[in-house]
Formats: sequence, C-alpha cells, structure tokens
Amino acid sequence: MQLKLLSLFGGIGADIKAAKRLGVKVKTIDYVEWKENRVKAYNAMNPFRYETQDVRAWDLKPDILVHGSPCQDNSAANHNDDQGRSELLLETIRIIKEMGEWRPKFVIWENVRGALFKAKRPIFDEYLREMAALGYTNNFNIENAMDYGLPQTRERVFCVSVLGNEKFDFNKLRKRPLRPMSEFQQPEHEIEDIEKYVVNIPSMLNRLEDLASLEEIEANKSKFRYIKTITDTCNTITERPDRCPAAGVFKMTDGRYRYPTEREWWRLMDFDDEDFDLMLNVFPIKPHQRSATLYALGGNSIAVCVLEAIFEVILSGDYAMEFDEQLQLIC
Repeated sequence: MQLKLLSLFGGIGADIKAAKRLGVKVKTIDYVEWKENRVKAYNAMNPFRYETQDVRAWDLKPDILVHGSPCQDNSAANHNDDQGRSELLLETIRIIKEMGEWRPKFVIWENVRGALFKAKRPIFDEYLREMAALGYTNNFNIENAMDYGLPQTRERVFCVSVLGNEKFDFNKLRKRPLRPMSEFQQPEHEIEDIEKYVVNIPSMLNRLEDLASLEEIEANKSKFRYIKTITDTCNTITERPDRCPAAGVFKMTDGRYRYPTEREWWRLMDFDDEDFDLMLNVFPIKPHQRSATLYALGGNSIAVCVLEAIFEVILSGDYAMEFDEQLQLIC
C-alpha cells in the first residue's frame, strides 16, 4: 500500500513521520504550510522542496484528511478574543464540500484540550455540526502522549470523523509502555556549551519547585507557579523552555539546574536524532545561544507516536477494506 500525502497546516511533518514508522511507502502530493521555518524543517527531513502556501482555494480528492489548525487561540493561556487562526478549522469544511462524491472516508483533527473549554467551544461545536451535515459520524477524545510511550504529559484533543454511520473507536488505539527518561536525556558531557542551558534568571530560579517550601507549593498549586525538576516525566513541551508553566528542568550533577536542550526537546516529541541532525543543517545553533527556532518547531508539532497509533487502526482491520491498493492520505 502506498500513502499519498498532502499536508494542510502541515508543521514539520509529524504525519509523514508516523506513516513511515508503520513501514508504509509514502509519496507526497503537496504540502500546505504558511510559516517559512516549518516549511524549511519539513524539506530538510524529506526529499522535497516545497514553499509556503495557504490552505484556501484547494480542491482535493483524498481518502483520508488530517488537519490541525493553529492551537494558540485555543490555549488556556490565551485571553485574546481574536480567533482568526482557529477559524481556519472551518476552512476544512469548505474544502470537503467542494470535493463532492470524493469526500474522504476519514477526517482527523488535532488541537489543544483548550478547544473544549467553554469560551473556545463554539467553533469546535460548529465544526462537528457541519461535519455531521456532510454525512460524517464524529468521535473525539483527549489523548495523552504519555500513554503512547513518551515521558511527556501532553494532552491533546483528537477528533476522527468517519463518512457514514460508523464511529471511530479510540479504545482500539494501541497503548505503549512508558519509555524511561534516560532514553531522551543527554549526558552532561555530551552537551556542547552546556552553560547556555543553565537556569540563571532570578524570576525562573524563584519558581523552581525544588527550591520552594511545601507550603508555598500548596498555596500556589492552581497557579502553575512552580517549575518541576524532570525525573521520570516532563510537563507539556511548548514553544520555549524558559517560561512558567514549563516542561521542566533537569538538575545537574553540580546542583544547578538546566533547561532541556533542543535535541532533547525534539526527542520528547518522538522525533529521531537523525531528524534533528538534519535540522541543524538548516537551522544551526549559534555559539552561546539557545535556538528559539528549534524549540518552537518541535513544540508546535504533533507527538508522532499518537498519530502513529491512529493511523495504525485506520490502516488495519475492517477499515483497511475501505481503501484501494493505492491510498490517498491528506494531512
């Protein structure tokens, strides 16, 4: 079976990475992403040379459609009423309507769990209503990357819409044992220029959980005030490591604390070192500086292992009978 991929809101390509992990031959049709750095990252990890493109005005005929509109507007930390980027979610509806009889059998959407919060929910509810009107049965669930082997607490909403009356069963997703943090953490002697990762900003030092009393931690528990020391797991990987709430910090052998490196950041999103090495060719890290670009590219991606589990269910069992030998996957 060959997957034909076309990426919408494609990011750095977690979708194509997940498909390759399943041993499926992948051929891309095209790739749509409007942020230049993400396009450069995607090209670096794949033998393609795409340019930035917008999602609008597409007329496509896929079997599977996967999309994930920008998540910032749905974040609990965002209090801005401008939901323009989130409304790109509804652009997918227009595209599907224009497909006519070639509507995809499956449509998959991913975003932060804040999309389900009361203030953010109307757009998602409208999306569900529109999909149902197009003949889809919707089912959504909050999935945590930790349940698929990554030692990262990363809860995301995944919605799978199936054309017809059949529901996608999230209970069929194959969970993975939690992998040890030692597989992701770099030994200190392997970290080049380690001093740039040391936590030395007073406002960050004052928020380290290890340095706070139990009374302080309990009093500020609901405010996400303190930054955990990473041992077995980390908190959600975001665009940057040096803010609170944060993914966490590692305690060094000399008693100081350091931020995760860019390589560790990508490992904790389930990308391989080979992928990250390709990134360094495009976005080299400057001496004595951390790379905001590499942190943001990794943190804004989808955890590869969760997509892999969803694709695994769709491409096997009863669902596999729905497809021709050559399957089109649009992401």
